[in-house]
Amino acid sequence: MATQTQEIKNMRLISHHDLNGYGNLGEGIALHQTPDGRRIFYMAHVGPPKDVTSVDVTDIANPKLIAQTDLEYPHLRSNSLSIVGDTMLVAYQSTDPNQPGTGVGVYDIRNAEEPRRIGFWDAQGPQSRGCHCLWWTDGDYAHLSTGTPDSRPTNPKDDQFYVILDVRDPTKPVEAGRWWFPGTQEGDDAPPPARLPQFDAGHSLHNANVYPQRPDRAYCAWKDSGVVTLDISDKAHPTMVANINYAPPFPGFTHTVLPLFGRDMLVVSQEAVRPGGEDYPKLVWLMDNRVETNPVIVSTLPMADTDDFFNRPGRYGAHNLYENLPGATSSIDETLIYATFFNAGIRVFDTSNPFQPEEVAYFVPEIPAGAEANGINDVHVDENGIMYVVDRIKGGLYILELNL
Repeated sequence: MATQTQEIKNMRLISHHDLNGYGNLGEGIALHQTPDGRRIFYMAHVGPPKDVTSVDVTDIANPKLIAQTDLEYPHLRSNSLSIVGDTMLVAYQSTDPNQPGTGVGVYDIRNAEEPRRIGFWDAQGPQSRGCHCLWWTDGDYAHLSTGTPDSRPTNPKDDQFYVILDVRDPTKPVEAGRWWFPGTQEGDDAPPPARLPQFDAGHSLHNANVYPQRPDRAYCAWKDSGVVTLDISDKAHPTMVANINYAPPFPGFTHTVLPLFGRDMLVVSQEAVRPGGEDYPKLVWLMDNRVETNPVIVSTLPMADTDDFFNRPGRYGAHNLYENLPGATSSIDETLIYATFFNAGIRVFDTSNPFQPEEVAYFVPEIPAGAEANGINDVHVDENGIMYVVDRIKGGLYILELNL
C-alpha cells in the first residue's frame, strides 16, 4: 500500500511511537502521573492480541514503551479504559455473546511496568458481549455501555445499555443501577424502536459521560436513538430528561456527547463506519442546551474536502471528541473542539461563534507502512495543551502541539 504525504496545519508533530508494531488502538486512553513525577500514557487496543500498552511520556520528544499486556482470550477487545489515582478500569467486549472474559477489569498500576489485576465485574451472559465503553472520574461510580448476564435484547444490535458500576471497593465491583432505551429489552411495555432503513447501528448505548459539574446527569450517545440525557440523582433508578435524534433523516450512530457547561451547549459526534464515505454524512453537531429538556441543533462542524477523502482508503467521517476529561493531567477547553475523523486525521475547531464554527488546525499522518489506511481514532489533550493522538489500524501514538 502506497503511503500518502503527511498533511499538517497549525500543529507540530513532536514525536511518534509505533508501539512495537501493535498500533491498533481503541478509544480508551489516559495520562497518569506517578507519585515520583513520571507521566505514563495508557492505551487500550481495539482488538487482539494486545490488551493495554503503556508509554512513558515524561519526555514527550522521546516516548518509551514500558509495558504491553496480552488479552486473556482471542475473542476479546479492550477498547476502553479509565484511571483514577493508581487504579485503572478496562472494558472487555467479546466478538460473540456468552464468551468468557467480558466485563470490567480493575488494575493496580502503582508499578507502571507491571499492572496487577485486583478485581473483576463479570458481564458474561447468553445475550451479552460485555462492556464496550466505560467512563470513570470520581473514583466511586463507573458508567458503562455493556450487556449483563441477565440482559435479553429484543434485537441483537441493541445489546449494550447503561449500567452504573459501584467500584468504591475496587476488589468487588457491583452494579448500582441501569437504564435502557424503552423497547430494547424483552418484557418492556414500549414496542421495539424502528430500525433505520440503511446502516442500522442499533439502539444501544455507545458511551455515557458524567462530570463533576453535574454529577446528577449522564450524557449518553445512544447510537441510532441519538442523544439521551439521564437524571442519575437516584442511581438505582435513572430517568430520562431529554432525547434528541437526527436519525432519520440523517444516518445514526451517535458516538460521543460532550457538554460545555459554561456555555450551556452539547457537542455531539457520530461514527463513520463505512469506507469511502458510503454512510456520509457522519457529522459533529453543536446543540444549544440552555433548556436541557429541549436541546436544539444550531450548527455542525465544517467537514474537510469530501471528494478528496472519499477517494482515500479507509473511513471518512466523524468519530470521537476530546471529552474535557476531569483531572490534573487534562485540558479543559470549552471553545476549541478536538475531533478525530479516521482517514482525515485529527482536526481542531474554534467554536467561539457556535453558529459559524471554523477549522483552525489539522494533522493527517502518512499511512504507516503495511497499513491499508489511516484510522485516527481518539485524542487526549493534557494540561499543557499537548495532544496524544492514536490510530486504530496500525499507526500507534502521535504526540503533537498546536501552533495557533
